[in-house]
Amino acid sequence: MKKIEAIIKPFKLDEVKDALHEIGLMGITVTEAKGFGRQKGHTELYRGAEYIIDFLPKVKLEIVCPDDMTERAVEAIMAAGRIGDGKIFITPVSEVIRIRTGERGPDAI
Repeated sequence: MKKIEAIIKPFKLDEVKDALHEIGLMGITVTEAKGFGRQKGHTELYRGAEYIIDFLPKVKLEIVCPDDMTERAVEAIMAAGRIGDGKIFITPVSEVIRIRTGERGPDAI
C-alpha cells in the first residue's frame, strides 16, 4: 500500500476529486493548508497599502491506496497540472487498521 500526499491549489480540488472517483478511489482526506514554492507568494494592494502575501492558500490531499492503483491515482492528480500547482509525495504504508471492524491491510482501505 502507498500513501499519496498531494499539495494542490484549492480551486483544483473538485476536478481532482472527480478524477480520483472515476478510477475507483473513494477515500480521501482534505486539509486546508498554506505554503509557497518557487513563486514565493505575491503582493496585493488593499486600501492603498501594499501587502506581501508570503503563504498562498493550498489544499493537502491524503490518499492511501493499493500499490497497483498508485500510478493511476498520481496521473489523475497530475491531469490538470500547471506551474504552482504543488507537489505529490508517495510513501509506503506498512499497515492500515479500520477502527470500527478491526480489518487490516487493503481490506481496511
